Amino acid sequence: MNSDIFKDRRKSFLNYNETYFWTCTIKDWMLLLEARNYKQLVLNSLRKLVKQNFIEVYGFVIMPNHIHLILKILKPNGKEKPNSSFLKDTSHELRKDLLINNPNFLRLFEVTESDRKYRIWQRDSLAVNMFDINILEQKLNYIHYNPLQERWRLAQNTEDYHWSSARFYKTGIDDFNILTHYRDTF
Repeated sequence: MNSDIFKDRRKSFLNYNETYFWTCTIKDWMLLLEARNYKQLVLNSLRKLVKQNFIEVYGFVIMPNHIHLILKILKPNGKEKPNSSFLKDTSHELRKDLLINNPNFLRLFEVTESDRKYRIWQRDSLAVNMFDINILEQKLNYIHYNPLQERWRLAQNTEDYHWSSARFYKTGIDDFNILTHYRDTF
C-alpha cells in the first residue's frame, strides 16, 4: 500500500459520525466576531444544521477572531459536508452585513482568488479527531477557559461568558438550542 495516500489530506478533513475538535479562524485573525450580531449569526448557522440533523454540537466558544467547536457531522447537506455549509453560510451572511454596514472593513477581506472576491474564514480549518473521551474533555476545558485567558479576559468565570457551552455544562441550560451533552453519545 502506498504510504503517501493520505499525504495531501487537509488538516480540516472530517469523517461522518466521528467527533472532532474543530477550529475556524477569521482571515488574518481580524476581530470580526467581536460584534454580538456576528456571534449570533454564527449560532444561527449552527442551529440550522443541528435542527436539520446534519451535525451534533457538544461544545463551542465564539471568540473575537475564531471559533472552537466539538462536533460530529452526521450526514451530507446536499452535495457538501455540513462544516462546508457552515463556512459558506456564515461567510455569505457576514459579507452581506459588512457590505451594507461597514464596506471599508469588508475591503480587508478582499482576495485575488479565482473563485471568490472575499475570504472571511482562513482556509483549512483545524480538525482533530476526538477518539478518546479524555481528549474530548481536555479540549472541552480548553474551549471553556479560552475567554478567561490573559490575552482576552472576556469573563471572570467560564460560565459567565455567554458565547460558550460552559454554562450548559455547569447548569444544564442550553440557551442556544444547539447542544448535546457529550456523555449522551460518546
